Amino acid sequence: MMSAKSRSCQAQAQICNADHPAGSRFVRHLKSLLASGEEEAITQLLKNHIKHMDAIIELDNDDWMKEPTAEIPPQVLLGLWSLEYTQELTSPLCITSSHGYTDCVRYLLHRRANPNAAPGGRSPLHEACAGGHDACVQLLLDYGANPNQRSDDGLTPLHLCETNSSLRCAELLLQRGALVNETTEATQESPLHIAARSGLPGHVDLYLQRGALISSRNSEDETPLIVACVGKSADEKSRFEICRLLLEKGADPEAQDQQNRRPLHHACRKAEHSLVELLLEAGVDVNAADYSGVQPLSLVLQNARLRHEKRPHLSVRVLLNHGARCVHPAYFGKVLRFCSGLPDVIALLYNTYVNLHVSSQWRQDIPDDVIYSHHSFYTTFFSLSGRVRSLQHLCRFTLRKHFGSQCYRFIPLLPVPTVIKDYLLLVGEQSSSLL
Repeated sequence: MMSAKSRSCQAQAQICNADHPAGSRFVRHLKSLLASGEEEAITQLLKNHIKHMDAIIELDNDDWMKEPTAEIPPQVLLGLWSLEYTQELTSPLCITSSHGYTDCVRYLLHRRANPNAAPGGRSPLHEACAGGHDACVQLLLDYGANPNQRSDDGLTPLHLCETNSSLRCAELLLQRGALVNETTEATQESPLHIAARSGLPGHVDLYLQRGALISSRNSEDETPLIVACVGKSADEKSRFEICRLLLEKGADPEAQDQQNRRPLHHACRKAEHSLVELLLEAGVDVNAADYSGVQPLSLVLQNARLRHEKRPHLSVRVLLNHGARCVHPAYFGKVLRFCSGLPDVIALLYNTYVNLHVSSQWRQDIPDDVIYSHHSFYTTFFSLSGRVRSLQHLCRFTLRKHFGSQCYRFIPLLPVPTVIKDYLLLVGEQSSSLL
């Protein structure tokens, strides 16, 4: 049975369907022009063939089903190739808005196209925001587009401002009454959550200025600060800047999600030492455990091999200087298996014990290629078996134990040369500092 929405659409619009010869030719021609990006030609095509500005266009995938190996241009609006019939409805205004064709959008709106029509589930404003096309967003808003309209999957246009190029789009939406604290229906994420996760400091700053709730929670009980530390963006600097902004505005650095994971846990999992240090300076508990009992230092060590390009020994050092509990001597062999390819990490940990017994059995747990790659380090390391640590190291250990979690604060104040301060703070080429 046809839905009321479908009957209404058919009553109001010319339907360009691939089942009809004329419609099929139109759709093929439209796909071709979209693939080539010929805006003027698309505008002319719409003028010549679209009598109703809110015509529903069905972009089906029948042509591609005949040739499943055919290369599909990324610009073409198509569903995934499948063995079943796939219906994808759109409109001229949605198509042109998604591609940023400002002249086409202006022509359609001038001819009274409905800026809020969403035959495929997303309105033209959704499409323009997703593409970061601010000129189209401006036009649509000028012609009455609803800045808070929800798509079929429960997203407002502001939720689709997920790229750096969409900052101006977000500004325009907020100027026209977009609600900054609306959440998505599925995950309960606010625009601030989405911007923080996507690594968009400009968006985060904008939303905070417009009254975004800094302690809002999504369906996983995550705050914007937590999702910023989780982050899907590869830009570490942007993530750091977002966290700095959130902390300055009063975000709780000890907020926990459903698994009792704090921002520090996520920063340590990524081994981003600058972010780890930022959170520690905010006064977080360096030894806080998550639901599984895992502490921040353990997370760095568990992920050190995967994050080797981020120099995980820097995160280890920051944690130790803020009072992180070192690995129990009985489990040092396990750490050695995880981090054997990172001698700087091993040396740092080794230098935090007053006198760690080096077991010759640990040699069996280290791959031969790792021993070969770091031959000098491991030759020295295993030669320490049964040896007493130097007086210099014992003095360092005593001072560090005395200062405890305040090592990072008090050692720099000591009236001693910088080289000694660095030694006390475990700074330097650690792989050559086995004393």
